[in-house]
Amino acid sequence: MAGIRMGRVLAGGLVAGLIINISETILNIPVAGARMEAALQARNLPPVGGGAIAYFVAICFLLGVLLVLLYAAVRPRFGPGPKTAVMAAVLVWFLSYLWSGGAQVAMGILPLGLGVLGLVWGFVGLIVASLVGARIYTEP
Repeated sequence: MAGIRMGRVLAGGLVAGLIINISETILNIPVAGARMEAALQARNLPPVGGGAIAYFVAICFLLGVLLVLLYAAVRPRFGPGPKTAVMAAVLVWFLSYLWSGGAQVAMGILPLGLGVLGLVWGFVGLIVASLVGARIYTEP
């Protein structure tokens, strides 16, 4: 059994991160942008600025790399392929999206409908990103 191919993890992870970024951009601008702005205004919070956006873009790329790294790490146990990629995506979703999105709803930062939309959208986005990233990651 060979070790994890970090170059392939990085390649697959960056593509997965790009998919996550595109998905989140679609969600946060045309789909839910106006509702998000209204929710922030209603809570006397400032609009999302450039610094926050730069952070979100960077963290989405990091999330993509970690997603593919997790896939590569569990691949020997569960086997290569879509099932393992989906399992990795579900775990990452629980540890990132559900944790933070659920907390924002619980604290009243996001209304329930907007929070659920983000959770469902993120779930689908992570699965797609994981499937593509796992396809790029290969072992000899």
